[in-house]
Amino acid sequence: MPTAEEMLSTASVVALGACLGAVAPELDLVATKAAAKQLAGATFSERGRLVRDALLTDLPPRFAPLDKIFRAALDDPAFTGWMTWPVTEAVAVRAVAEGEFEAGLELLAELTPRLTGEFALRTFLAADLDRTLAVVAGWTGRPDEHVRRLASEGTRARLPWAKRVPGLIEQPEVTRPILEELRRDESEYVRRSVANHLNDLSRLDPALAVAIAGEWLASPAPTTERLVRHALRTLIKAADPGALALLGFEPPTGLVVDGPLLAVQAVAVGDSLAFEFSAHNRGAGELRLAIDYIVHHVKANGMLTPKVFKLTTRTLAPGESTTIGKQHSFKPISTRSYYPGEHALELQINGHPFGRSTFTLALEGTP
Repeated sequence: MPTAEEMLSTASVVALGACLGAVAPELDLVATKAAAKQLAGATFSERGRLVRDALLTDLPPRFAPLDKIFRAALDDPAFTGWMTWPVTEAVAVRAVAEGEFEAGLELLAELTPRLTGEFALRTFLAADLDRTLAVVAGWTGRPDEHVRRLASEGTRARLPWAKRVPGLIEQPEVTRPILEELRRDESEYVRRSVANHLNDLSRLDPALAVAIAGEWLASPAPTTERLVRHALRTLIKAADPGALALLGFEPPTGLVVDGPLLAVQAVAVGDSLAFEFSAHNRGAGELRLAIDYIVHHVKANGMLTPKVFKLTTRTLAPGESTTIGKQHSFKPISTRSYYPGEHALELQINGHPFGRSTFTLALEGTP
């Protein structure tokens, strides 16, 4: 993931000022120029708010002239990338404050091909969910794939980095018409967003997500199965029986598993743990297998907490066997803290546990 400086840098804010100054030379952009010098040490969200507020200070206090300036800037190819993030946020704040929902959303759709307006869209959704969705529904038929994706991505219930919209959490079915229009979209970029959107929905209402996926598989496009597999990935990891059955992963009757066999019994943070296992189908029918593995991490209080990781899928004919290996990395990441002690690794196949092997995790530099 890029750093805050790589995304919204001093240079990009200076360039933004140049783009706006070229189309509105009467503006002195004092606050925006000052903001460009105040970014050091700020997080990305802090940078975005700082530049957004500077733009709202420098630009005319009404939506109509702001709309005119930003539309004029769109004629400049240099007006693109991360510099447009605070621009979209400024559009949302000003449009919502003046009740200019339709005009503000249209400007957001025009801006989104330069980066994305998905985060600014949340301001509209939080202010008036129904009014915003009525406009967004029309984006599903736009010729630009970026705008069609905005309809799906910006209305996700759990959009990463974005503020939560209570209405999307409380009414998970409210965005279903958007997904129905886009599930067969010609663009993989758009369909991937639809899958992620349905995955968000599955965290809120698993039964609804499975029901929607089931209806899609009953009248599929050539791309539907792949979309649904990605959309139900969280439910598969969670061993949801409805999702497993829908994708053909029945209880693995007749499956015999040897392992997991660990390459070492101790591993240090920063290194990887190699393991392998064999699966044998001793049943009379074909087995379609969703194979995951679980690492039981030691927490600060000494208790074990499981984390499921996707591994692979396999189909085994009667009497067939397969051997699978994997290396699990314990490289430090910002979203997980490692604690020393006895951990465990377990397999999960079609939602059922198989095997369990323990190992010791040591901190870097400790024996």
